[in-house]
Amino acid sequence: MVRKRKSQILKDLNSKIVFLTGPRQVGKTWLAKEIAKEFSNPVYLNYDSSGDRKIIEKEAWLNSTDLLIFDEIHKMPNWKTFIKGVFDTKPEKLKILVTGSARLEYFRQTGDSLSGRFFKHRLFPFSPGELASVGTEPDLDRLINRGGFPEPFLSDDENFAQRWRKQYVDGLIREDVLDFEQITDFKSLRLCLELLRSRVGSPVSYSSIAGDIGIAPNTVKKYIQIFEELYIVFRITPYVGNIARSLLKEPKIYFFDTALVNGDDGVKYENLAALALFKEAAAQEDLKGVSAALHYIRTKDGKEVDFCFVCDGKAQFFLETKLSDSNISKNFYYFCDQYKVPGIQLVKNLKRERQDGLVTPIEVRSAETWLKGLE
Repeated sequence: MVRKRKSQILKDLNSKIVFLTGPRQVGKTWLAKEIAKEFSNPVYLNYDSSGDRKIIEKEAWLNSTDLLIFDEIHKMPNWKTFIKGVFDTKPEKLKILVTGSARLEYFRQTGDSLSGRFFKHRLFPFSPGELASVGTEPDLDRLINRGGFPEPFLSDDENFAQRWRKQYVDGLIREDVLDFEQITDFKSLRLCLELLRSRVGSPVSYSSIAGDIGIAPNTVKKYIQIFEELYIVFRITPYVGNIARSLLKEPKIYFFDTALVNGDDGVKYENLAALALFKEAAAQEDLKGVSAALHYIRTKDGKEVDFCFVCDGKAQFFLETKLSDSNISKNFYYFCDQYKVPGIQLVKNLKRERQDGLVTPIEVRSAETWLKGLE
């Protein structure tokens, strides 16, 4: 299946190095090789391969090469200096695509030796918007139950999808975590992940999870940071802005693989919507250079909104997710009218869309229809 980012990556390669990052097994290497088909003399080099490593270290690719794909190059000592040297001295026709694990994104953010020389692209699981853009009708139930990672989503075998997920989580815990930290207490790490699976959509207390596991709150915080860096979960924080009473500090945690969520249908659907919005925020940053973020609102007096989409520090819209309820709550009216921010009530099972609102418009929208318009 064609990935939506392909055309923009091809365009960006004409002027910059392109960094392609994202979760494990989301299709980065596959997409890189699809991009290679658009070139006459591409070369794919994986630093994990001893043969490829020698070619990289000696810069021994042919002069006719028009696309260099470096995979897992972040494992090379002083790799950023190496990439900078290759880019600064390359012939005009040579394009450079760098891809790899989540660790690449972490390392790329440290230091500025590549400043001004690259564009980044974050590849996330399939979303309703991406599926619609390539001519595939999005099936929300399939995305919720299978997740949007290519292999389990595209497979016709439910048993395969379950086996894939077990292998995926085991690999992340046993292999990739060690890339970040010297963790020895894998039992506590795995238990923390299991507890997060059942707390999706609710503010997460580090102290509460620490008490359940029997470890320090700072250890829980460190574990969650590792899960974020590995693209297992993403964290959204309360939006402060001009909402004076939105003072709670606890984050909400959602999963990149929606099928990992333990909860009722409403929670799983909320995670799907969160991922689509988070992916849209990443696209705003990667493709348009806009500072975008996803937040939530929950005040001390109990008023709450599921999501607040922010661009350049300003709230663009508030969004509530509902399975079937098209009735707008008093709290939602309050926030939209009080802060003059438009609202969207995103309903998974909706017969008819409409617009409401006392002062500020609130759209009641079909999830399947509205989510198609995102990245």
